[in-house]
Amino acid sequence: MNTISVEALKAKIDAGEKLNLLDVREPHEHAAFNIGGQLLPLGLVQSLQLDEIEHLKEETIYVYCRSGNRSGQACMMMEPFGFKNVVNVVGGMLAWQEKFPG
Repeated sequence: MNTISVEALKAKIDAGEKLNLLDVREPHEHAAFNIGGQLLPLGLVQSLQLDEIEHLKEETIYVYCRSGNRSGQACMMMEPFGFKNVVNVVGGMLAWQEKFPG
């Protein structure tokens, strides 16, 4: 599994790169703060309800959660199902909000 820092991810976003962002937190966490990722809670990933992102199998997908733990689990679960380029955002949204407050 590949990883990326919040600084490197923000640089890609700021540069206007087209990115596939996947938020594996719960809906209330996503509603409180998010960076524009598609919401697919970890529970749905665990139950292999991946239809919503099936079209991204060959794309790079940046997966994030609150701290980087759930997103790491999601990446490990997705890889055996043909998602070849999943990237875990290290530190998750806690690190993002610490580095980029406001």
